[in-house]
Amino acid sequence: MLRKIIEIDEERCNGCGLCADACHEGAIAMVQGKARLVREDYCDGLGDCLPACPTGAIRFVMREAPAYDAQAVQRARGQVFAGCPGAQARSFAPERPAPEGEELPSQLGQWPVQLKLAPVQAPYFAGASLLVAADCSAFAHGDFHRRFLRGRVALIGCPKLDGVDYSEKLGQILRQNEIRQVTLVRMEVPCCGGLELACRRAIAASGRQIPLQVVTLSVRGEILSEQ
Repeated sequence: MLRKIIEIDEERCNGCGLCADACHEGAIAMVQGKARLVREDYCDGLGDCLPACPTGAIRFVMREAPAYDAQAVQRARGQVFAGCPGAQARSFAPERPAPEGEELPSQLGQWPVQLKLAPVQAPYFAGASLLVAADCSAFAHGDFHRRFLRGRVALIGCPKLDGVDYSEKLGQILRQNEIRQVTLVRMEVPCCGGLELACRRAIAASGRQIPLQVVTLSVRGEILSEQ
């Protein structure tokens, strides 16, 4: 998949090892006196190593690389989560719907929700209905939690801002978990077409007959179509 990942300039590296110490995931190691990215799937793309480098030998690049594998990192660390707290997989029971006239509690049932941070496998994916939603959709549609989020595992993203093709990551999730159904909530703007294309490609690549519902919202939050 195309994603943001670090690149180390070996000529500028002075071998201090500070970046390897700063990398909580263990993606960087010292090899023959130089820092090297030894596990691309351990690099979360958040860059804790960048400010630790005194010579500026590390930078971000966009290139083809394996998806970040949070579970592999946890296994390597003895089942103790050692990465960014925002990427730690958690599940919890959504609050019950509020009585009529009262404020609706959150219907979110898992964390993380960002597609880039989501693990490929997690217990909450088992038998789940998956909601793939554009970042903007929850802000546009006032009844988003009640109408779309309730009872679903949510993954959100924006192909224009993230600059990645989500189809590979989604395909891995669909292949490695028993997902029952996918609902895509996208905006009417053209860049959201990338999110829909990624869902369709991921379902096709999964080799399974997974129903897909596509809901398109206007920029004012109106439901323009449901297919």
